[in-house]
Amino acid sequence: MSALSESISRRMTLGQLKGRYGLTLIPSFAEPVTVTSLANDLVSVRPGSLYVPDGEADQGMVDEAERRGAYAALLPSTDRHKIRNAQIPLLFGNMLPSQMGQLLSTVAGDPSSSLAVFGLVGSDVYGGVDTLAEFLHVLGNPVGVISAHGSYSLDRELNLDYPLSMFDIQRCLSIYLEDGAAAVVISVGEETLQKDALRSVDMDVVALGEQEASASDLRRARMLSHARRFGFGLGGRTTVARRTDDSDSLARQSVLPGSPFEDLSLCIAMTMAAGVKRNNIRSALRVSREMS
Repeated sequence: MSALSESISRRMTLGQLKGRYGLTLIPSFAEPVTVTSLANDLVSVRPGSLYVPDGEADQGMVDEAERRGAYAALLPSTDRHKIRNAQIPLLFGNMLPSQMGQLLSTVAGDPSSSLAVFGLVGSDVYGGVDTLAEFLHVLGNPVGVISAHGSYSLDRELNLDYPLSMFDIQRCLSIYLEDGAAAVVISVGEETLQKDALRSVDMDVVALGEQEASASDLRRARMLSHARRFGFGLGGRTTVARRTDDSDSLARQSVLPGSPFEDLSLCIAMTMAAGVKRNNIRSALRVSREMS
């Protein structure tokens, strides 16, 4: 899935794109043309699309996009000399990942701002992702999950090709919002996400998985490294959570003596960081024990 289309919330004209991102438009009189979807591969192009290829494009790619119904294409400035006789308007410019993320989020209606977005960061966090999603569900939140080990929206499994691009992420978030999800849990690692995939995604709470967090002196450096790679921001509305004595105590009370409690403790800490009250967490833990 490399298109942002069915869920598109805001249509944009080529003139708006030109002005907002400092692009060159050929021909200039095409400013009123309105695009109704964005696609970054040819298979996903449909009537009304703005074709935004990954990397450089050639004449044949633009021609194929036009045959599939694209209304325009957005290409790197270096492609300008290669495209001689396009039948659709062309935008040229070198957009930064932050700008492309902003564009995709805007077109999708900024879905992450209406969801509680949790990110578990690291290479082996899938068990923690599942634990957190289940715990949020017990707390009464319809949940979506983005993970290479299985993504779903509420009870509906999503068939995705990993690692996911920023196109894919905005599309998923739109699906979750449309399905009525209140929270989303994302596995933030290379198996699930491409570089810059989380640009313009409002993350509410992030935490390092237990393996990543084991060396406290490296904790901040590791989180910053992941944030730079995948494009999510730290600070502002984003809270970085970690296990506490309080979360450890609550988790120990909810597992069998001698059983691992670390994943559950981190999940408790993340929900606390999101503003969930201790009494609600205790109730959810009690319900979870009864269900198991």
